[in-house]
Amino acid sequence: MSYVDVSSNPLTEIALRLSQRVGYLLLLAVLSVSAAWFVALPVLGLSLLLIGLTFLALALTVMALCALHQRRQDAMIRMVHHVSDHDGAASFATDADGMIRYQNRAATEAFGDQLGATLAGAVKDMFAAPASVLFRLQNKAQAKGAAYEDVVLRRGHVRLSVHVMDGGGYLWRMEDFGERGQGTRSAEHISLPMMTVSKSGTILFMNESARRLLGGRETTLDRVFSDLPVQAGTVVQVSARNGPVPAFVCELEISAGRREIYLLPPPGGPVITDEEWAFIERLPVPLIKLDTGGVIVLANRRARALLGDEAAIGTQLADQVEGLGRPVSEWLREAHAGRHLGRVEVVRAVKPDEDVFLQISLGQVADDTGRALVAVLQDATELKTLEAQFVQSQKMEAIGQLAGGVAHDFNNLLTAISGHCDLLLLGRDENDPEYSDLSQIHQNANRAAALVRQLLAFSRKQTLCPEKLALTDSLSDLTHLLNRLVGEKVSLDLDHDLDLKPIRADRRQLDQVIMNLVVNARDAMNGEGEIRVETRNVTIDQPLHRDRATVPPGAYVTIRVIDQGTGIPADKLSKIFEPFFTTKGAGKGTGLGLSMAYGIVKQMGGFIFVDSIPGAGSTFTLYFPVCQDTDQLELAPLDTEDEQVELSEAVGDDPIRDTLDALSANDQILLDGASASVTGAEGAASSDALARNGVVDATAAAPPGLPDAPTLPMPTHALKDGKDNIVLLVEDEAPVRAFASRALRMRGFTVLEAENAEEALKTLEDTTLSVDVFVTDVIMPGMDGPTWVAKALEDRPGVKVVFVSGYAEDSVSEHQSRIPNSVFLPKPFSLTDLTATVQRQLH
Repeated sequence: MSYVDVSSNPLTEIALRLSQRVGYLLLLAVLSVSAAWFVALPVLGLSLLLIGLTFLALALTVMALCALHQRRQDAMIRMVHHVSDHDGAASFATDADGMIRYQNRAATEAFGDQLGATLAGAVKDMFAAPASVLFRLQNKAQAKGAAYEDVVLRRGHVRLSVHVMDGGGYLWRMEDFGERGQGTRSAEHISLPMMTVSKSGTILFMNESARRLLGGRETTLDRVFSDLPVQAGTVVQVSARNGPVPAFVCELEISAGRREIYLLPPPGGPVITDEEWAFIERLPVPLIKLDTGGVIVLANRRARALLGDEAAIGTQLADQVEGLGRPVSEWLREAHAGRHLGRVEVVRAVKPDEDVFLQISLGQVADDTGRALVAVLQDATELKTLEAQFVQSQKMEAIGQLAGGVAHDFNNLLTAISGHCDLLLLGRDENDPEYSDLSQIHQNANRAAALVRQLLAFSRKQTLCPEKLALTDSLSDLTHLLNRLVGEKVSLDLDHDLDLKPIRADRRQLDQVIMNLVVNARDAMNGEGEIRVETRNVTIDQPLHRDRATVPPGAYVTIRVIDQGTGIPADKLSKIFEPFFTTKGAGKGTGLGLSMAYGIVKQMGGFIFVDSIPGAGSTFTLYFPVCQDTDQLELAPLDTEDEQVELSEAVGDDPIRDTLDALSANDQILLDGASASVTGAEGAASSDALARNGVVDATAAAPPGLPDAPTLPMPTHALKDGKDNIVLLVEDEAPVRAFASRALRMRGFTVLEAENAEEALKTLEDTTLSVDVFVTDVIMPGMDGPTWVAKALEDRPGVKVVFVSGYAEDSVSEHQSRIPNSVFLPKPFSLTDLTATVQRQLH
């Protein structure tokens, strides 16, 4: 055996390079000596002799060094042979070029006689990219003397180790850790194409059938399959040696993320004859047959009815359906290739006048003309309608939550703005040069407050003051303002039921809803026609299911607003109550009128529905439960002398200023930013002062017939008469706290300020301090308002409490009911609202 390698000795390295040219050196030596013998000149002959002897010496030296190196290599090979020949693991000795110079018995049994071949060629069928693995290990061994790497195989793995031998050779050892049960058939020789794939998609092993199918060994999946990722149980296109072929994919998970992929022949579809297709025509299941080009070859009666086209046969399926989200032709092409068969897709039929949604699943069949697709259709219109309703309810709820969350912070800002504006307006009259600017600031702050109220109305989180109302009287009082809103060319007709029953509602908010609906009706009629407002007593015996709501059985009072306008298209009816949705032109509506009406009605426990016929008009119907005698609110007396009706500027999506030209000269007009107050000799009364100021007194006397309310705690000290009453003001917003403090001090109160509940309780630790009223925010960092007030009242019972908050009253009503002597003041509040509420608490 010979072992060719590069020695670390420089002389030996040179000798090995010259060993192939020793014959030339000897020939040059003989020629030089011979020439010296025949040359007559002594000097020239001596020079030729010396040259010949030099070549001879060089040749002898090269031969000696090569012989010495060969003996050393033979000794090394004998030692390797002695050590490795009986080793159970395959071992190879190679030179620097990877040529095999020695292999032990295990290597011969596993790989055959490979002497003189390369090691990379010997192991090429074991794992992917053997040349790069061997080169990487050889470089590591040159640097460190030895290296090893675990290489993953189809079964288990093999540890490939290499050691550098003296003289520069390499000793390779392959220790197989694969587990093979006896009698198991190797995948190498099975007839099905099979490959082992790593987690990253590298092909670790490919059997002979797979190599024969593909025309050679491949290392990545993208060179085998035209479409990735590969899914088990589908028919895919395989890039075979003679072109793409279909194959059914079967996968088997092994370990460490590896999997075995088997390629099976694609399954053939069932054969259906023409007689069977004639029977399918009468089936109650909608079925269509498609050829390879996507043309509808056959369609039974049910399928044609669903598609809305009796002439569907012979047309493209792509012309019958839409809304797939990708081309229909691509979907059918995948189905013909055997991919995604049986998966349901939802599409919309094109031909019907109304929306018809279809669920379609495809399958493969075979008939006399060849392969085809059969599509099973199912009406999914109801399912899509329910899905759309669910999405709509989620959207409405999300917008409502957003509106309620914005209100708190926005109301704090508006309280500070309008409050400080009130302070600046004190002591100024219309002749002051700054009065008009301050009035503009105040009016725009009120407009912003009205916008917040509209959002809160939609989200059903506004503060309501419900009372027992007689709609006959309430609407009669509102008629004067409604007539001015609709104009001279539109007539307003009120029709009340006899003996109309009372309802429980917030009168101010209900008036807002009625005005919204009337103004919308006026706009729908282009300024001409009749608007009819009807009220009726209605008894519902069975649950009434309309749209997404269910009206429980019981006694109701209905309000119907009927117009003769253009009507609402059917496709827009479902969006009519959405905020910021409007059917009016650009710049003519904000889209908050009907959404606000929807929120107010729902918060008062009622229902609102709309019916419309395009070109004939619309009818809005409101259902309110009848207020029974056992309800805790008495009929509110109507004061006809000082009624004030607020109308948002965004009512009915139209500024109210356009309607005020019809008012008489004797009427008093108050434009307050976002609201218009109309008062006149014919005007009606408003709600009482507490409702107008947004203050709900928790200490009001109980209605007759109910158990007496518990006796309230008495104050811990006598209240001062008039001046110098002490107020503890707790507010985390510094601008609001500064305004409230100044306002109360200007009215003669002594104000103690605290930024949070903890600071307030620390102030009350002084037992000599007497406090008459707590004015506190509800939601604050740390301890909230009701919690610290309840703790403070343990030592100071009888102290009056005023809760203020930018959130709706229902967020604090439960806690407030447990706090005696407490009222609620919603933000934003004015200077007068605050001082009047505190003054009422003291007296």
